[in-house]
Amino acid sequence: MSWGALYAQLGGVNKHSTSLGKIWLSVLFIFRITILVLAAESVWGDEQSTFTCNTQQPGCKNVCYDHFFPVSHIRLWCLQLIFVSTPALLVAMHVAYRKREDKRTMLASNSTEKMTDLQLETLKTRRLPITGPLWWTYTCSLFFRLIFEGGFMYALYFVYDGFQMPRLVKCEQWPCPNKVDCFISRPTEKTVFTIFMVSSSAICMVLNVAELCYLVRKALMRCSARSNKRKLNNGKFHNKRNDLTLPSSGDSEDLNMKFLST
Repeated sequence: MSWGALYAQLGGVNKHSTSLGKIWLSVLFIFRITILVLAAESVWGDEQSTFTCNTQQPGCKNVCYDHFFPVSHIRLWCLQLIFVSTPALLVAMHVAYRKREDKRTMLASNSTEKMTDLQLETLKTRRLPITGPLWWTYTCSLFFRLIFEGGFMYALYFVYDGFQMPRLVKCEQWPCPNKVDCFISRPTEKTVFTIFMVSSSAICMVLNVAELCYLVRKALMRCSARSNKRKLNNGKFHNKRNDLTLPSSGDSEDLNMKFLST
């Protein structure tokens, strides 16, 4: 799947998400995918060919490069973006399922009539509220986004022992004859891009946490409103029952005395 196709799929989810979700999608594509495609790939494109060591021993350079760069930054970031975007695709599938069920219900209720083009277009463009099962799907997608973002950031830090690209690494892997010095091309530029990508990932995590808190708060407010409404309805029902009760025995005697006195 190309990045354009991924954006088209996520764009369909964007109109059903919150304002924070729309900001997250903008950060994902503008500050991460666009930078990755246009700039980062050119920075890391020659990482293996320009990795040099002060030895002519055959195989030493390749072994040292594999030791210090077991996974390319570009490939790791591509995997991260794919994994982070996958939960949003689950939300898109849920929305498509809901709309198909709504269409089937409308066709069943209007079995003798055909749906007009306007009804079909309204059904397609209608924004679904994030409630009920869709709330659970959306909330779970946020949890998985946070897990994937945090996991890949930890993997990047663990594999490369930090986010700063070293200028010089010392390698003593076989078949190197001894401890050799290996030099990395453009370490400062790669460090800048690494910090930028990590910062963008951190911003996305903050947006996901904020959106999760917002959805939980809205769900609690809906539950509180339903509870208050239920209590109000119960109170009105009890008041009606009290109004319909028969008069007590004392009230009956008072009524009889008034009747006799007249």
